[in-house]
Amino acid sequence: MNKDTGLLCLLGKASAFLSKYFAVVILLTSAFAFMRPEGFTWIPKYTAFFLGTAMFGMGLTIKKQDFQIVFSRPKEIFAGCVLQYTIMPFAAYLLAVVLNLDADLALGVILVGCCPGGTASNVIAYIAKGDVPLSVGMTIASTLIAPLVTPFLVYVLAGAWVEVSFWAMVMSVINIVLLPVIAGIILNSLFHDTIEKLGAILPLVSIVAIVTIIDGIVAVSAGKLMSCGLIVIALVVLHNGIGLGMGLFMAKVMKVNYAKETSIAIEVAMQNSGLAVALATVNFSANPLASLPGAVFSVWHNVSGSMFASYRIKGLENQEAAALSDNALTAK
Repeated sequence: MNKDTGLLCLLGKASAFLSKYFAVVILLTSAFAFMRPEGFTWIPKYTAFFLGTAMFGMGLTIKKQDFQIVFSRPKEIFAGCVLQYTIMPFAAYLLAVVLNLDADLALGVILVGCCPGGTASNVIAYIAKGDVPLSVGMTIASTLIAPLVTPFLVYVLAGAWVEVSFWAMVMSVINIVLLPVIAGIILNSLFHDTIEKLGAILPLVSIVAIVTIIDGIVAVSAGKLMSCGLIVIALVVLHNGIGLGMGLFMAKVMKVNYAKETSIAIEVAMQNSGLAVALATVNFSANPLASLPGAVFSVWHNVSGSMFASYRIKGLENQEAAALSDNALTAK
């Protein structure tokens, strides 16, 4: 084994480890940023760059066959996107109204709700034995339409609390999400064999970028976290829980199989919360607390997603055991 191969192997193992323990890594590094904020306060100025890097990493992982999935299963993917862009945005709006949130937190939770699905949902869908191709297809579709849908929903829902510039947000999402993703897709198609060899370490790019963004937000908001941290955590847990519950309920209404139910529920509830943080930082600098729900959501949805995955795996095992029992009785 030469040095380059050894380095790639090492980075691949690091990537796999960090992907598996993503939530723990965020908790540890953000706790350090909270205690030693002076080393991280420079980060928020570059939030858009770091998220663009994460989205570029996502683009590098998208292959031609992933688009084939989107076009071969239009009804399921369309339904998943509709659920994503209705359940989470309107749940956020209702929470803001019912809990009488101040402008910053209302804006923050609405930003999270209006964002597309995050790539972490694909990992959780795999762990939960869900329909991974469907999960990937929904993430791609919701991300590609985000430049118009996300600003429109934020404009409509958050306008009661703050002034929202629709076109400024459109340009932000195009620059931060769409262009980096497209650049990654193009690079993958041009140098597919090389990118394929680097496949195991590509998640590392997105992981480092997202962790860096969250650490920066925690550092500059350390003082405010002391006063409203518990409120934000409760808000995020409620919002994410509604997404999982309603996503699963609507998937059952659609009468799809168990694996698809799992993927749809996970996709609905797991947002690209890094985008919410970036949009809050770039477009709403007058509302500094608006970035906190996105930062907390980035941690929590990985924790809740893992717990939901365990629950669904247990349900699948019970189904399989019941099927074996029925088959045994039929055989008799």
